Amino acid sequence: MKKGFKKFLLLWFGELISVVGSGLTSFGLGVYVLGQTGSATNMALITLLGFLPSVLLSIPAGALADKLDRRLLMILGDGLSGLGIVFILIMMILNKCDLWVIYVGVTVSSIFSSLLQPAFNATITDLVGKEDFTKASGMMGIAGSAKFLISPMLAGLLLAHFDIKLLLILDICTFVITVLVTIIVRKGMTPSIHESREPFKQYISGGFKAITKKKGILILAIVASLINLFMGFIQVLSQSFVLGITNEKVLGISETICASGMLVGSLLVGICGIKKHKTNILAISLVLSGIAMSLFGAFNNVYLICLFGFIFFLTLPFANSCLDSLCRGNIEPEVQGRAWGVIGFISQIGSIISFTVCGLIADSLKKGLDITLSRASGITITAGGVILAIISISLFFMNSVKLLEENYI
Repeated sequence: MKKGFKKFLLLWFGELISVVGSGLTSFGLGVYVLGQTGSATNMALITLLGFLPSVLLSIPAGALADKLDRRLLMILGDGLSGLGIVFILIMMILNKCDLWVIYVGVTVSSIFSSLLQPAFNATITDLVGKEDFTKASGMMGIAGSAKFLISPMLAGLLLAHFDIKLLLILDICTFVITVLVTIIVRKGMTPSIHESREPFKQYISGGFKAITKKKGILILAIVASLINLFMGFIQVLSQSFVLGITNEKVLGISETICASGMLVGSLLVGICGIKKHKTNILAISLVLSGIAMSLFGAFNNVYLICLFGFIFFLTLPFANSCLDSLCRGNIEPEVQGRAWGVIGFISQIGSIISFTVCGLIADSLKKGLDITLSRASGITITAGGVILAIISISLFFMNSVKLLEENYI
C-alpha cells in the first residue's frame, strides 16, 4: 500500500470519529429542541445555524487552503469548532440553556468548521492517486454514513438512560482525537503552501475560474446542490415524521437501519471503485434516490420507512463518488483548495434553502390541512423526492458532464 494512502486511511479514521461525535450532538439537539418547542421550524433553524456560517465562509476558507498549510487549517478548524459545543454544555450544567444558547453554540462551531472541509478535500488529492479517487470517495462515504448509521442508534440508546449532556461530552472528546490524528498525518508531509504574491481576492476568484473553466464541473456543483436540497428534507423532517409514529429509541434504531444503506453502498464503491460510465451511474443513482425518498414519506409504517430509507441511502454513495471523481479529476492540484471551497459553497446552497424552508412548509401544511406534524413532514419529504427524480433524468442528456469523464487532468 502506498504511503500516501496509508496517511489517508489514518485521516479517514479521524474523520470517522469526528462524524460520529457530531452526529450524537445533532441527534440530541434535534430531539431536545423538538421536545422543548414542538416546532419543526425551530428544529430546522438549529440545523441551519449549525450549517450556514461554514457555507458562507467556504470560499475564503478554500482560498486559505491553497495559500496556507492545509493540515494546520484542519487542526485549527477541528480544535476550535469544539468551543461552541463546550459553551452549550456549560450553560446546560448551569441550567441556563435557552434556545439562544444553542443558536450561538452551533453557530460558533460552524464558523470554525469552515476552515476544515476545503483543506480536507484538497489534502485527499495530495495523498491519493487518480486511480484511487473513487475508492477514497467511497471510504469518505463510509465515514459520512456514520453520522446516520452509528450516531442515531447510539444517541437514542444513551438518551433512554442519560440526558443530552453526555452526548455533548462525547462529541467534545472526538474533537481531541481528530486533532491528534491530523497532527500525526501532518508529520513528514511537506507543508501545502504555494508561493505567490497574488492578492487574497485573486485567490478567491481563482476558485470560480477553476470550476467555470469546464462547464461540466459547474453543472455538477449545481447537481450536488440539488442533492443536498432534497436530502435536507429527510435530514430535518425525518425526526418529526417518525416521532409521530413511535418513540426516540425506535427513531434511533430506524435511522441506523436506513443509514446502513449508505454503509453498504460506500463499501461497494470503496472496494470496487467505479471505472466507467460515471455520468450514467450518477443519473441512475439520483433517480432511484428520488423514488425511494418519495416512498419514504408516503407511509406511516416503520418497516416500510426503514426499507425505503435504506434504498435512499444505498444510492447516495454511488452518486457522490461519481460526482466527486469527475470534479477532482478535472481540477489542477494547485487550485484544489479554492476550487473545493467554491464547489462546497454552491453545493451547500441547496442545504441552506432546505433547512430554511422545509420546517416552514411542514408547519404550514400542518396548520392549513389540519393534520399532524408527522403527516405534514411526510408529505413534504415525498414531494421533495418526486422533484429530485424528475430533475435527475436530465443528466442523461448533458454532454458537458460526459466530457469530464474523457478529459481527466
